Amino acid sequence: MKQEQIRNFVIISHVDHGKSTLADRLLEITKTVEKDRLKPQYLDMLELERERGVTIKMAPVRMFWKSFIFNLIDTPGHADFAYEVSRALKAVEGAVLLVDATTGVQAQTIAHLNLARKTHLSLIPVINKIDLPLANIERVTKEISELGFDPKEILQISAKTGQNVNRLLEAIISRFPPPLGSINQPLKALVFDSFYDLYKGVVTYVRVYEGKVRPNDRIKLLSAGFDAKVLEVGHFQPELAPSSELVAGEIGYLKTDLKDPQKIRIGDTITLFNCSDAISPIPGYQEPKPMVFATIYPLTGKDLGKLKNALLQLKLNDASLTFAPESSPVFGSGFKCGFLGVFHLEITKERLERDYQLDLVITQPTVDIKMLDNVYYEPYVRLEIVSPLHYLGKITDLAKQHRGEFESMKYLNQQIILTYRIPLSEIIIDFYEQLKSVSSGYASMDYQLIGYQKANLTPLEIIVAGEKVEPLSQIVPKDKALEIGRRLIKKLAQLLPRQLFEINLQAAVGGKIIARENIPPLRKNVTAPLYGGDVTRKKKLLEKQKLGKKKLKKLGRVEIPNDLFLQLLKR
Repeated sequence: MKQEQIRNFVIISHVDHGKSTLADRLLEITKTVEKDRLKPQYLDMLELERERGVTIKMAPVRMFWKSFIFNLIDTPGHADFAYEVSRALKAVEGAVLLVDATTGVQAQTIAHLNLARKTHLSLIPVINKIDLPLANIERVTKEISELGFDPKEILQISAKTGQNVNRLLEAIISRFPPPLGSINQPLKALVFDSFYDLYKGVVTYVRVYEGKVRPNDRIKLLSAGFDAKVLEVGHFQPELAPSSELVAGEIGYLKTDLKDPQKIRIGDTITLFNCSDAISPIPGYQEPKPMVFATIYPLTGKDLGKLKNALLQLKLNDASLTFAPESSPVFGSGFKCGFLGVFHLEITKERLERDYQLDLVITQPTVDIKMLDNVYYEPYVRLEIVSPLHYLGKITDLAKQHRGEFESMKYLNQQIILTYRIPLSEIIIDFYEQLKSVSSGYASMDYQLIGYQKANLTPLEIIVAGEKVEPLSQIVPKDKALEIGRRLIKKLAQLLPRQLFEINLQAAVGGKIIARENIPPLRKNVTAPLYGGDVTRKKKLLEKQKLGKKKLKKLGRVEIPNDLFLQLLKR
């Protein structure tokens, strides 16, 4: 098939605006998946995606319609998985921008749109869910128009019922350009994702820009410097479907004889081994920067190797995940991991536990604090909030409570776009939930890392039964240390299980105790076997028990539940 008949595109939108449902309708209309096999969220292959109703991984699929090939990549909408979107945009020429007819333009709508424009993609704006009683097509049309679109460009569809989805397919043919590149040039392909398959090994997702690749070809990964033999190539239909070759303009996969997952780098350029000296890497592909860090320990030391292998396999499918060995006197050996946000952390934890049957302890998430000449510097982000004007006062108060510095306010029809500079540490835990609360669920947010800023911070130490617990200790704003310390100690007193000895909990700043709680001991009824008899004997047993508790208090080790740190996040 000629390149003129290929269309490569993504669907981008805010979370819950209907991307996965639209992908389902496209699969149905193009008869890529038979109707009796088509379950909701068909491209969401992970069990977690179905449970949470959120796309976590990009999902490519090849469809045929009216003598055209459509290579679609369905993308996540949640802010923590924006990197997935950026990777998908590099592999296509067009983007369908989907906006919910009931809620209108939201924070990730704008973030993904800006990213698509920076990548110079052709765009089709689409209003979805026009079948709903609460749909406000006129208002949403105005909001999209204010983002720089002609109202005549905007399509109106219902992905659920299929209304006007055929018109969208026609628009994709007429408005998106075909891919460029010559099949007669040396191979040049971009690695935009990969995963580990139990039977096929490492499977690499590629977009071919020039030339072609076939089984038995010898290829080279330019950045990693490794060469490999191609064992299989194919397309996503959406299951892996082997073919004889991949050519310029196509999106597909290849399997090689590389067994080590660490040798595959997302963003790498693949070429034929005998042409590698003449080919330069594809530019503009950036490594993701982790924003949130937490250490993951196996509950038992024997699972350390299993955890490392699981993280290696997950990293293949999640380039934004980073990890390095770390040890703790409390938990033993583990891995300090970097994530794009707390939701990313939670998803990773669940995937490790479910897919690899691991019991884990995960420490409280932190940001990367730097220290230079005894001065602390912490990462700041530019936070963008989209909300109805009615909630301006409450959102302003919330931002101030979290050390936000106001930058600007713009109007978007009946909504406002507020921009703040704010420490990353202030928004990674429960800021989003608080924002939803003060705005009755209407506000949305997105943020971008903008660098480091000097901050008045201090170490807060947490001491349990006389021992400093490093994973619980943290660096906090000096003027908030007392409030945070008291809250943390109070929460710990509720979460730690009672022992046969009293547990002292303390928070300290600079060696000074600023908060204290005691967890009373469990009391065993040592006099229960005595029915009547000498009172003196009962007193002796109680006194003996008391002495025993003192010994336990001194020698006993407090058991810390493996989910304690994530529970501490729920204020």
